[in-house]
Amino acid sequence: MTTRQRIVFLGSGAFGLPTLRWLASVHEVVAVVSQPDKPAGRGVELSPTPISAAAAASLPNVPLVRAPNVNEPETVAMLDALKADAWVVIAFGQKLSKALLGGQKAMNLHASLLPRWRGAAPIHAAMIAGDPLTGNTVITLAERMDAGLILDRSEHAISPTTTVGELHDLLAADGPAAIGRALERARREWPFGEHQREADVTLAGKLSKADGWVDFCSDADTCRRRINGLSPWPGVTATFRNEPLRLLRAGPSIAQPSKGRVGEILDAAEGLIACAHGTSVHLLDVQPAGKRPMPWADFSNGKRVKPGEAIVGMSAGGAPC
Repeated sequence: MTTRQRIVFLGSGAFGLPTLRWLASVHEVVAVVSQPDKPAGRGVELSPTPISAAAAASLPNVPLVRAPNVNEPETVAMLDALKADAWVVIAFGQKLSKALLGGQKAMNLHASLLPRWRGAAPIHAAMIAGDPLTGNTVITLAERMDAGLILDRSEHAISPTTTVGELHDLLAADGPAAIGRALERARREWPFGEHQREADVTLAGKLSKADGWVDFCSDADTCRRRINGLSPWPGVTATFRNEPLRLLRAGPSIAQPSKGRVGEILDAAEGLIACAHGTSVHLLDVQPAGKRPMPWADFSNGKRVKPGEAIVGMSAGGAPC
């Protein structure tokens, strides 16, 4: 049976939404801390973070702090005065100082199997690298990024046709169970946990729109992983008939080795695109400029795509491949 605890929740991104909702249903959330509203859209209107929006709508009686700097003395004093049993931090976006943390039982949910993929984009990194498994790790807060003690973890196999957006949602849905186990143990003993092996650390750097490319001069599996591992954001954009075409989902090749030139459409109906070393990537979903996402078959039929035409990708340096 879960023992009810007083929880301070710190988060900004949508990854923390399932855990915040679970905490509010099982424990007493005494404060929600998020980033300030930021300009968004063409009208440059201020937009709340997903966590701020959810808290304002569903937790009207819980104090919501939109902190430009959570380490400011007045914020530190306010949060400390709440006398929470534990703090839960998920995709918050600010580094927490020693003065803020003090003696708090603070834990963080990170979307990788630490120490693999510390950093800003761990789900993308695991998919692009071809990891067969990823998951969540609950850790203590540490001076170095994502280097705390391991309190709990969960695992998920990565399907060859899953996109990073879908995997994000699967891992987010696993958050409540992992955080719940860590909170219950933390109630009985603190600190606890397993040290990370520094020799096994890998880093997942921050991504930008400039990373939205695919190089068909790579083998088909590398292309598939990159397309799926960047969908929906930042998204891979190639060119077909001199117009941009977003590649939303790809699967393993279903054809025998081919000598087609790189980027050549080998099978218009199936969406087989020639890659390096005689391999071919299988395009499943695409999005033409100004249109809705659609299966490759619908795109091919509508455009009357013919074998021998080409989809032009880009290299890491921005040159056509």
